[in-house]
Amino acid sequence: MDSVKTRKKAPAAAPLRKASAPVKSAYSQAELKEIFRRFSIQRPEPKGELEHVNPFTLVVAVALSAQATDAGVNKATRALFKVADTPEKMLDLGEETVREYIKTIGLYRNKAKNVIALSRMLVDRFDGEVPRTREELVMLPGVGRKTANVVLSMAFGQATMAVDTHIFRIANRIRLAPGKTPNEVEDKLMRIIPDEYLYHAHHWLILHGRYCCKARRPECEHCVIADLCKSPEKTSDVPAPLVELPPQVFGPTP
Repeated sequence: MDSVKTRKKAPAAAPLRKASAPVKSAYSQAELKEIFRRFSIQRPEPKGELEHVNPFTLVVAVALSAQATDAGVNKATRALFKVADTPEKMLDLGEETVREYIKTIGLYRNKAKNVIALSRMLVDRFDGEVPRTREELVMLPGVGRKTANVVLSMAFGQATMAVDTHIFRIANRIRLAPGKTPNEVEDKLMRIIPDEYLYHAHHWLILHGRYCCKARRPECEHCVIADLCKSPEKTSDVPAPLVELPPQVFGPTP
């Protein structure tokens, strides 16, 4: 199953910023622009790696991805979404059948309950449609702020910052936007990232953390911002060649 092309271009208007004191960063505005300029060359159109076919299946996939890998979620949901790509169809399946589809995912019993419960709320409260505001999205069972931000970005084209474990680690490790909580990191990143790069920023940071600035050992020798990075852990000051990476590939592995 291919990932749905629900992504939209960044809004023409600049994203709203909170009117408060500027956030202190280890990086100057010029350095911040250069960091994200390089990410934009490396991955001009970054995409999330959870497979989905519409906003509803995206909500379900992101909710299922908590404490699980995207690859593991995709493996389980390919078959599920073929038979249940709307909240009505998911309710028809029932919790027990949903459990069977997702039993390879961690915490699958509780997640199956949430999938049925959020489907019921979508039908009863939102006429079967995924809401387009964070306040409404977080009302759905199993949907937190991070999930809501992913949906707002990938399904509805809003510039958000979904702080997962990769972004939280990188923001603190390279001193980009250090914070003690995901919400604190999110707030700082939303303030310091240049407007022209904000829409794709969360995907750039996630992919950078997943494939380069890894948790156990950052691969500084492959890092395009090694010369700019201010992490005390870094092992190289020489940036990797700045070239566009191959397009991301979705779907089952043959």
